[in-house]
Amino acid sequence: MLAPIVIFAFNRPNSLQRMIASLRQNPLYEESEKFIYVDGPRTDDDRDKVNEVIVIAKAVTPNVFISSVNKGLGKSIIAGVSAVIEKYGKAIVLEDDLVFTPNFLSYMNAALDFYETDNRIISICGYGLKIKRPKDYLGDVYLSGRSSSWGWATWKDRWQQIDWEIKDWNQLTVDRKRQKAFNKNGSDMFAMLKDYMEERNHSWAIRFCYNQFKLGKYSICPFLSKVNNEGFGENATNCKQRYSRFKTNMDMEPSFEFSFDRNILPNKEIEKECYHYHSMLLRIYSKIRKILHI
Repeated sequence: MLAPIVIFAFNRPNSLQRMIASLRQNPLYEESEKFIYVDGPRTDDDRDKVNEVIVIAKAVTPNVFISSVNKGLGKSIIAGVSAVIEKYGKAIVLEDDLVFTPNFLSYMNAALDFYETDNRIISICGYGLKIKRPKDYLGDVYLSGRSSSWGWATWKDRWQQIDWEIKDWNQLTVDRKRQKAFNKNGSDMFAMLKDYMEERNHSWAIRFCYNQFKLGKYSICPFLSKVNNEGFGENATNCKQRYSRFKTNMDMEPSFEFSFDRNILPNKEIEKECYHYHSMLLRIYSKIRKILHI
């Protein structure tokens, strides 16, 4: 059974149209069940754009869910994914600022099937960082301790393990050793979680990543990315800059056959490269670019 596609949209009709156009290039698009969740306007200025998004969504699928209020992305994703995954047992989750290669859906479904019984794996990511494949490395994917929210998928039993309230937060705040261990997946991890707990952001993704760390699980990521994020710029919801430190090698000549390793293991070279993208030095450089609007 193909995984249902769950799309979250807001006030960017042009972005949603580009995303849908890229998905339509996938052979599995037509036969995949699709659900679109449209968040409500934040202000009256959003209303016309949101209405345009609703028209586009209804032309894609009858499964369109429209919020009368602005929930925010975090609450929308948690509620929407929970509803769909409860019925289907798995889901591919997308946001409206993404574009995909023609083999994206084939890759996601193949990986979901292949790793379904491997309880070490919490998610399948369509996006992969620009990671050099180590010599003699087998397979088209690598393990990461940090899931990406840019085109991903999971299964019901993994999703239900997530503690969205972060009930152990008080213990974590005084456990420096555990904070340091969490930050091995990126120097920004604990700070982002702290910002959520102190209401400076509304991220669902950092809570997912913390639970991934706490549960000792991995994400599957491709060396050749099947996803590109176009959500940088002035109209982006979360990333208002053009520069992105998250470089990637796109799958420009997409294959529909994928090499997965049943005995896949973490790789030190890959972990080091992954950490570089989330290192303090690169984050400072990125912040300077953001301040200078370049």
